[in-house]
Amino acid sequence: MGEHEVSRRAVFLDRDGVLNRPVVREALPFPPANVREFELYPDVAEGCRLLKEAGFLLIVVTNQPDVGRGTQTRESVEAMHVVLRTAVPSLDGIEVCFHAGSRHGDPCDCRKPKPGMLLQAAERHSLDLTRSFLVGDRWRDVDCAHTAGCRAVFIDHGYREPLQEKPDFTVASFREAVETILQNHLSESAGRH
Repeated sequence: MGEHEVSRRAVFLDRDGVLNRPVVREALPFPPANVREFELYPDVAEGCRLLKEAGFLLIVVTNQPDVGRGTQTRESVEAMHVVLRTAVPSLDGIEVCFHAGSRHGDPCDCRKPKPGMLLQAAERHSLDLTRSFLVGDRWRDVDCAHTAGCRAVFIDHGYREPLQEKPDFTVASFREAVETILQNHLSESAGRH
């Protein structure tokens, strides 16, 4: 592996609540049930384009436990990802955990807050996780980022769900997350010269 490959950076992106609007019930987020409910935030394609131009790989990392629990089909999730890839062609990959979770008798190493999806992507793409970011809107994303060695950018939508760990950055929107990452990237680049 060459030196240039070791320093590859990524922005890992949670899906629901970061790239698309979640379904919010009683101040808690849920994934859209089908492709008709799948609505991207308006600034996502442009924000991803800017991150890509700055040299980041863009990898979606999403828990979709409803598939493992039998309340959503894999085909429905994959249909949403076709829409996502079409609208945001700058994405380099989509990692999905379909496991139901330990409480449902389906434990795994990939369901956030565990870092399995990030570790697999890092190996596949030769990424330096310490120079990468994870953008998420839930405590699982923040904890996953820290466990993997990434910086956590938390989009605070005001859910009725406390954080377990303090994120590196807290923002109010995807656009602010992109600006924060780009500012951090520029200041790091200036510090190396």
